[in-house]
Amino acid sequence: MQVFLQTLIGGLSLGAIYALVAMGFSLVYRTMGLVNFAHADVLMIGAYAASTFYMSTKLPFAVAMALAIALTGLIGLFIERVLRPLENKDFTLMLIGTIGFGMVLQAVAVLIWGATGHAVASPVQAAPLELFGLRVRTYDLVVLLIAAVAVVLLVGFLQRTKRGAAMQAVAMDHEAATAVGIHVGRSNAIAFAIGAGLAALAGGLVGPLLYVNPTMGGTIGIKGFAAAMLGGCGNIPGAIVGGLAIGVLDSFAAGHFQGYSELMVFLLFTVIIMIRPTGLFGEMTVSRA
Repeated sequence: MQVFLQTLIGGLSLGAIYALVAMGFSLVYRTMGLVNFAHADVLMIGAYAASTFYMSTKLPFAVAMALAIALTGLIGLFIERVLRPLENKDFTLMLIGTIGFGMVLQAVAVLIWGATGHAVASPVQAAPLELFGLRVRTYDLVVLLIAAVAVVLLVGFLQRTKRGAAMQAVAMDHEAATAVGIHVGRSNAIAFAIGAGLAALAGGLVGPLLYVNPTMGGTIGIKGFAAAMLGGCGNIPGAIVGGLAIGVLDSFAAGHFQGYSELMVFLLFTVIIMIRPTGLFGEMTVSRA
């Protein structure tokens, strides 16, 4: 039972990171109907930026994370601004454009930080906590807490602010939103910026858990995308549940199947998607027809 609970907590910690990535995917998808394939590489840039600010310039971890989020938010705004002329004109080119931006970000990362990658020291030096006979890494609890705060802030923004309400309106019907004076382009830009910020938050948090390198975005991004699909593309609560589910499955599969853990996770994911093609909570996106 102790091994089960420790594996569960570790899986929830990793799942919280996948949930942040999935929320970024879902936020852009529900607003624009676009899968941002550069999202995973924005996460990688966020991880590098956070680790550089934290380890090289010796800034506090929280400050380093804030700077990384701001940097990637600007990257998100830039990507949206470049793609904006193609909106409602050539959807395929927009998708190709996001893939191109991802390749550029990988190349930039190699030029700046090199291709070898590096480890990141944990910002929490406290010893593991003893809870009911369990030894729980303090950093796992920190990740869960920060992810929970990010979820609350995002939901509060979408439901309690005028800008968030405008984004919700664009997600439901962009033509009707335009008719009542909502600036659709601005809402799309905010969605890209917030999505990029969530990716940077996930990248910064996963840095002390994994090895920061130019290809890390692919590994985490594909699971974050799977989490978004599992919960229902464009569905924010679904992205959270999907991320936690993928994280827990990944953790238990690693313990039982070791080298075949990812195969087992995606086999189970495929079965669920075959049964529920729109995800567990159903797909939510704006219609661009």
